[in-house]
Amino acid sequence: MTQPSRSVSTLGFISVLAIFASCSDAAPQKEFDGPAAYRYVEQQVGFGPRIPGTAAHRNTGNWLDSLLRARADTVIVQSWNHVSLKGDTLPLRNFIARFNPAAQKRILYLAHWDTKPASGRDEQLDYSKPIDGANDGGSGVAILLGVADALKAKPLAPDIGVDLLFVDGEDYGIFSEKSDVLIGTRYYVDHPPPGPRPEFAVLFDMVGDKDLKIPTESYSSIAAPEVVDRVWSTAEGLGYSAYFPRADGGAVEDDHVPLQKAGISAVDVIDFSFGPGNTWWHGPGDVVGNVSAESLKIVGDVAVAVLRGVK
Repeated sequence: MTQPSRSVSTLGFISVLAIFASCSDAAPQKEFDGPAAYRYVEQQVGFGPRIPGTAAHRNTGNWLDSLLRARADTVIVQSWNHVSLKGDTLPLRNFIARFNPAAQKRILYLAHWDTKPASGRDEQLDYSKPIDGANDGGSGVAILLGVADALKAKPLAPDIGVDLLFVDGEDYGIFSEKSDVLIGTRYYVDHPPPGPRPEFAVLFDMVGDKDLKIPTESYSSIAAPEVVDRVWSTAEGLGYSAYFPRADGGAVEDDHVPLQKAGISAVDVIDFSFGPGNTWWHGPGDVVGNVSAESLKIVGDVAVAVLRGVK
């Protein structure tokens, strides 16, 4: 057997490097800025409870509008007044930050930016103690803003469009009575922006818990199993399977449900166990100190990697 020539050996080495580089490019990347997302949570809470009709709500909306216009290609603001069952008139705004607005293949990410006007569960509400909403509201918004930062720094291919939807009025009323809740998403469904319907949608809600565990959600698994697999497979590819277990976490009535009813394949990324016995949800424990920059990075890495993987 003759010795391979030096030129052939070099070519072989280059080929191996090319294959390795190709595989590396295909692997999901961790590019989300967790500490920056945590600061976004702090800034939201700094405005005060974001209850529709209050100065804190109005100021937070103006802040979001300013941030998004500096990052997205186009920003659409949906403004309307909602009259509650009690007769309250609520000035509401949805913000839609569009990247590659001319692209026909579009992906929708969403989170709610309002906070509940009372502490406690539906059966025992204390309107004298509104919540900070660091996790319930603040964390989802922080993920979307961090995704906007990532897309601004490293744009997607021009044929892939992304809409980041910040919905209002999600948490105003009483879920058990299905009154005055999910208002912004229902408005979006009835007043879709120009262009094609999203190929799929991902909702981010309560994703900043220090003890992060995001199981699959039942409505999502039934209505959009392929999107569930896309998100959880991406998490596994990033080494985050411990935080995204493929276990059924039960059904959650959330902003993905109106989208599903409108025919959009939508899933809910939610850690619905927040604090001991879930006691921090809709309670005084929903504060910045109980949110983790590391958890925000984990979820944000998955969110960005899912978009990078769209073909």
